[in-house]
Amino acid sequence: IKAPAPVAKHTLIETCLKKLVKKRLYGRPHVKQYLYDLYRRGCRPNTIRSNFGAIFLFLCHLKDSGKRHLETLEREDLGRFVEHEQDRGLKPNTVSTRLRALYAFLGYLAEKEIINAAVVKKKMHIKVPDALPKAIDPQDIKRLLAVTRKVRDRALILVLLRTGMRIGELLSAEISDVNLRENRIDIYEADKTRIGRVVYLSEDARRALKVWIKKRYCQTAYIFYGRAGKPLCYEAARAAFNKYVDKAGLSHTGYTLHCLRHTCASELLNAGMRLECVQQILGHRSIEMTRRYARLTDNTRREEYFKAMQIIERGDLDGHYRR
Repeated sequence: IKAPAPVAKHTLIETCLKKLVKKRLYGRPHVKQYLYDLYRRGCRPNTIRSNFGAIFLFLCHLKDSGKRHLETLEREDLGRFVEHEQDRGLKPNTVSTRLRALYAFLGYLAEKEIINAAVVKKKMHIKVPDALPKAIDPQDIKRLLAVTRKVRDRALILVLLRTGMRIGELLSAEISDVNLRENRIDIYEADKTRIGRVVYLSEDARRALKVWIKKRYCQTAYIFYGRAGKPLCYEAARAAFNKYVDKAGLSHTGYTLHCLRHTCASELLNAGMRLECVQQILGHRSIEMTRRYARLTDNTRREEYFKAMQIIERGDLDGHYRR
């Protein structure tokens, strides 16, 4: 398992605490205790960073509203912060994520009897839309691949498209994780769920990856690397993808790197793969997450609808709807 070095987490926490000092925000000792509690519980650096981000914004809001001590925090303060974030035009999912992070922090403070437990007793919930995942149209996939000529970028896009890997999982993957003989990549610990799994390479993804591995010139463990042999950063991968989206004339579609994962799941289900198998390939904890793709790709439902509509259009229905 490739775990980050402990020193890196300590450095991250100290960097977070310096931001509090720079902004002259109160509550630094409590934030420090909480972040180190997350560290001791084995949370990933990204988890620590995102939790601190929500706490930082909340403390900034409290300072601007005239609050001077966390101990005097009231439930209304949390409600006003939520309204403030909504007024900024943030998406419900973003506000909900920040609210969950805040409740975890405030729950910790309530448990330590630093704040009144009534603040977290009755939690607020943000209604988040249950939108369909956005998959890339098959014709658009052809146009995208037709203009992706650079060896590294073609391998990256095809592996994401055919395996359903999260971009973070692929960028942290190493050469030793790839088994071209068995057409597979082993993910020893997923970034998001921390659950290991195996994903499989289609023939076109395997060919593209094999060409890239032969062409690599940097002596680094990572499949896709940036400067000094470090993993390729997300911003660089996104910029490369967006370049090909623009080149293919698809700028208006709003396609993102994550759409490649959605497309993989949608196409597997459309090809008849069982929902449980797709769940394992995507690494979803709950099958309900995978079921969202079934709403997008259920050919049986489509066929049933048009079969019924033929009967309706022919006027072959019997009976009436009057009471």
